[in-house]
This record gives sequence, structure tokens and C-alpha cells, in this order.
Amino acid sequence: MERHLRPVCSSTAILCASKPLITKLPLLLQKATFSPCRLPSYTFPLSTKLSTSYPLRPAVLLATPESQVSTDAKEWAMQDFYFLRKDVETAAIRVKEIRDSACLHKLEQEVADLELKAADTAFWDDRAKAQENLSALTDVKDRIKLLNEFKSQVEDVETIVKLTEEMDAIDHGLLEEAASIIKELNKGMDRFELTQLLSGPYDKEGAVIFITAGAGGTDAQDWAEMLLRMYVRWAEKQRYKTRVVEKSQGEEAGIKSATIEVEGRYAYGYLSGEKGTHRIVRQSPFNAKGLRQTSFSGVDVMPLLPEESLKVELPEEDLDISFSRAGGKGGQNVNKIESAVRITHIPTGVTVRCTEERSQLANKIKALARLKAKLLVIAEEQRASEIKQIRGDVVKAEWGQQIRNYVFHPYKLVKDVRTGHETSDITSVMDGDLEPYIKAYLKYKYSMKVTATVAN
Repeated sequence: MERHLRPVCSSTAILCASKPLITKLPLLLQKATFSPCRLPSYTFPLSTKLSTSYPLRPAVLLATPESQVSTDAKEWAMQDFYFLRKDVETAAIRVKEIRDSACLHKLEQEVADLELKAADTAFWDDRAKAQENLSALTDVKDRIKLLNEFKSQVEDVETIVKLTEEMDAIDHGLLEEAASIIKELNKGMDRFELTQLLSGPYDKEGAVIFITAGAGGTDAQDWAEMLLRMYVRWAEKQRYKTRVVEKSQGEEAGIKSATIEVEGRYAYGYLSGEKGTHRIVRQSPFNAKGLRQTSFSGVDVMPLLPEESLKVELPEEDLDISFSRAGGKGGQNVNKIESAVRITHIPTGVTVRCTEERSQLANKIKALARLKAKLLVIAEEQRASEIKQIRGDVVKAEWGQQIRNYVFHPYKLVKDVRTGHETSDITSVMDGDLEPYIKAYLKYKYSMKVTATVAN
């Protein structure tokens, strides 16, 4: 019986002939030892003549009788390579467009100008300005490096495709490598395009996230803890460094509040759109009857700014500073020393709290730094020239204030009220898959900015 070669499992290589096939191939599989990832090469006796009736397109070689191989299996094997080649062509076009729009030659000129300034003997006379220039130099160099990496990656996969087209057999390991490169390349380009939408003065900084349980009692406290996990998981996926610096436990379950520091470039720019009230609808796990419960939690976000950039003078009479005992479990000083600090900016009502340090003084310094950062952001958003001109900006975690709804029951849906973006895959969202929502919000924010500019 006439037989064809095929891999012994889906993880092995699929052999495809790009030349006319031999009409009768001896079955040499019985004593062959297969690698789990790649088939070995074999030399077949060429005693038979090549059939000219075979088409000159690649054909899949299988180890079972051809009559027993489904058409779907053949098509799947054939399409694997062709789909990859199409993805590579699309990625190559996208890389070229991104590099062209980024004006690479202008970026290189900018690097040269900044390096010339850094070489000046009077460069460090103004330390703050010097740090600003060095930060800008690092940023431009990183962008150039990223653009060059995009080009290098797409050239690598183009080489793999070209080699595969010239081979008599498709190397499945190479195709998997190419597919992996394309996946990472597309993710990198998505992220690069998002950063182009971030033009705020603090967008490149790290972020501090404040989560507070709102209306809904124990359910709201449990919801606040779910949000805490969601943001930590998101940051981990972005390879950002996270630290839960403050967490106040709920009385029965969950948390009353929490503070997370996220260290990483553009963390604030990505997370700034998460500020607002988050609403959950579900069957309450804390209700014996399992009734549907609506709860709220507030999320506030501010940039994690270095001390030297916080050039804000806050008069002592504008501050209401109070001290309390730190809450939480264990710890030598817990509930013994009033180390927790709460500072309210009286003119605006903006309040911050710091409990993570062991001393009252350290907590006061950190709380003041966070208050200054918060006021700077509000001033920027309200386009105020001075702190005294800004209004209060408190997130109210209650009905009618939500920016996003998370419905667990009677159906599953996460919908952003501002952008309209939604998904039924609520499990992925709660596991930190926030990229689609972040991307949709940044595009929405950019379009609103363009519309306002045109209107003026």
C-alpha cells in the first residue's frame, strides 16, 4: 500500500515537499527514532521516476494511508505556514509605518543635541535642569533602540520565511520561533503606539494607586480587595515593580483601603484612566439568600514623583494634619504608637494618608510628598497656574459616579462607561488583562483633546 510520512504527534515537524513527490516511497518509519520536536532527515532510494502529474505546490507527507487522512488535517498543515507568512508581511508594513511616523532621523539629531549639552562644563550648574535633560536623553535613546529592535525582529522572521520557502521540508521549530517573535513584535508595537498618545508632563512616571471601599458594606470591602489583586496582576504582566505599601483590613472580609506603588516607565500614563468609581454587580457571597448585590469602590491614581520635582509650597495654615495608631496585624508598634499620618489640604479637601513607615516623621514626609503630587496633577488637569486656584477632586465611590461596570450576575460583562469598550471575559479582566480598556481610554482621551483643540 502506498504510504506517506507524517509526524507522530502535533509537536513534531510537518514535512512538506516543495518539489514533485515520488510516486512510491518505501515505508521507513518502523525502525526510525523520532525526536519529540523535530523529525530526522532520511535519504530515500530514487529507483522510481518522478511523477510529473503532481502539482508543484507544497504537499503534506503523512504516515497513514492517504485515504484515511481528512481534508481538514491537510488544509490545517498547509495553512500553518501561509498564515504565518501573511502575518510577517503585515508586521513588516506596520514596522515601516511606525519608523516613518516616528521620524527616526529627527530623534537621532535630538540625541546629538542633548549629548552636546551634557558635554558642556556648565551643565551641572542647574541640577534640576540637568536631570531633566538627562531624562529626556534616556527617553529618546530608548525610543530609537525600540524602533531598531522592531526592524531587527521583522528582518529575523522574514529570513525564516525565506529559508522555509527554499527548503524541501518545513521546519516546525523554526515556524514556532517565528510565530513567537511576531507575537512579541506586535505587542511591542501596540505598546509603542500607546506611548505616542501619552503627552502629559507626568505620564512617564511611576504611579501610586489608592483603592477605597465605598457603598456596599462588606461586599464593597471584598470588591476593593479584588481590585487590588487586579491591578497587581496587571503590573506584574507589564514587568513593573509593585509594592503594597498600606492596607487596612476589613472587619469581616476584604479591605477598607489600600495603597500600591507601581515603579516603571509610563505606569502613571497607562493607569491614569483608572481613576474613578468601579461598580460590581453579583450574587453576594456574604448573604445567606445569595441575593444580587451592587457595590462600589473608588480608585485614585497619582504619579510617583521624585522629591526634586515636587516644587510646591504648601502653607502650614492650609494643612490639617492628624495622627492615629496604625492598624493591621502584628508589629511591635501597631496600636501602641500614633505613627499613622493623615493630611488634608483645606482649600481643596484633598486628603492623603500614610501608615507604612514605622515612625510618625517618616509617614508625615511621605504623606506630604503624595499630597504635593496629587495637587500638581489636579492643577495640570484643571490648567491652574497656582495650587490655590484648583478645586477639590475627590472620587466618590457611590451610585451614578462609576466609570466602569463589572457584572458577574445575571450575565457576565465588563463595560467602560466612558469609551463603551466591553467584554464578557470577566475572568481575564480580573486577572489583570486591562490593556484593551487602557488603549480604548487613551484613544478616547486623545480624540477629546483633538476635538477641543479644533473647537477653539
